[in-house]
Amino acid sequence: MSIVPKNHFQRPVAVIGAGTLGRRIALMFATRGGEVRIIDPDGEVGNAAVAFVEKQLPDMAAAVPNGTPGTAEYVPDQAIGVKGAWLVVEAVPEVLDLKKKVFAQLDSETDADAIVASNSSSYASRLFTEDLKTSDRMLNTHFYMPPQTTALDVMSNGDTSQDILDFVLETFPQYGLHPFLVRRESTGFIFNRIWAAIKRESLEVVYEGVSIPRDIDAMFMQNFGTVAGPFRMMDQVGLDVVLDIEQHYERENPNLPKGPVELLKKYVDAGKLGVKSGEGFYDDYPKPKQG
Repeated sequence: MSIVPKNHFQRPVAVIGAGTLGRRIALMFATRGGEVRIIDPDGEVGNAAVAFVEKQLPDMAAAVPNGTPGTAEYVPDQAIGVKGAWLVVEAVPEVLDLKKKVFAQLDSETDADAIVASNSSSYASRLFTEDLKTSDRMLNTHFYMPPQTTALDVMSNGDTSQDILDFVLETFPQYGLHPFLVRRESTGFIFNRIWAAIKRESLEVVYEGVSIPRDIDAMFMQNFGTVAGPFRMMDQVGLDVVLDIEQHYERENPNLPKGPVELLKKYVDAGKLGVKSGEGFYDDYPKPKQG
């Protein structure tokens, strides 16, 4: 029987992974005056994540009801970083074996009442929690791109305690987040499943030579009133990440069209990863500094 966390405002939150999403998740949980620990094996990336949180935090805390700036700390050691945390969010790359390794360690490293959540964008947490002793306090909490987008999917691993699900749905809004319950296991959760269909068909249209990325984006923005279209959004995510996710969908459903993966491979193999490499479907991004 799971025990929900006690005194969560007085306890730290730990985020494993200091990348683009990890640091943004950390930012959200630093808005109520508490401590957030950012865990990453790369010290340069970890310290950059702390600097990001510290820069954004005053404005973000002011936007959250009852918000007050907390603190962010880089911790290189996972076992030390998760000690005492009421919530541990895994935000490592979308590699299943890596997630299995992290969750196997968290099974014993975390406090008995800590919630252990995966930010995976495509893997159900069941895939890396089903053999663990404390799977009843583990689940998916899939964030999009906070603080600009504060919606997130909350999905059970099949063993998650109802008390834990209820606690997350009630508590996360206190940090300016908007959780939505996934009512049965779904690859891609709610919004990403719908987005995957839009993204996949957009890629297929280009692969077949029916149109080009700029025209599809322009039509999409014109018709839906958005500030970006599918190809610009994929560039922002990173085409290598988009390819990993699309290959995961393809493994689950071999009947999907092959064009999207083939098109993405062409760009990734050429080093055109989107914003982070300076070029993707578009070539108007700042070029990355050579290290």
